[in-house]
Amino acid sequence: MTGLEWATQRGMGALAEKMGIEFTEFSIDRSVATMPVEGNTQPVGLLHGGAYVVLGESLGSMAANLAAGPGKLAVGIDINATHTRSATSGVVTGVCTPIHLGRSLSVHEIVVSDDQGRRCSTIRITNLIKTVDA
Repeated sequence: MTGLEWATQRGMGALAEKMGIEFTEFSIDRSVATMPVEGNTQPVGLLHGGAYVVLGESLGSMAANLAAGPGKLAVGIDINATHTRSATSGVVTGVCTPIHLGRSLSVHEIVVSDDQGRRCSTIRITNLIKTVDA
């Protein structure tokens, strides 16, 4: 089973689905998802900062769970975001890459860009890797 098949089978959760997030590539080394700006904006028409974070956490947590493997569960324990540009239309794309994949912690960086390839937000998420009780 490919990483994308695994992610599709697992599902991305109700919030990500409501926000229109779609995975387009998914592996331990690199995961990519898109999200529409429309429907995820602040009152002034800018993509909501929290929407960037939801995209980042959706990618980072799912990637950490894929890397953790069977019998393990990755849960977010820290996330931060720096927004450097505002998207106002179209679709944004998040690209998630691992910074550290350990036995008990994983750290991922997610770069979110607009339709023109300009970086809008940089997100870093740390996940705790737990053993799932059988």
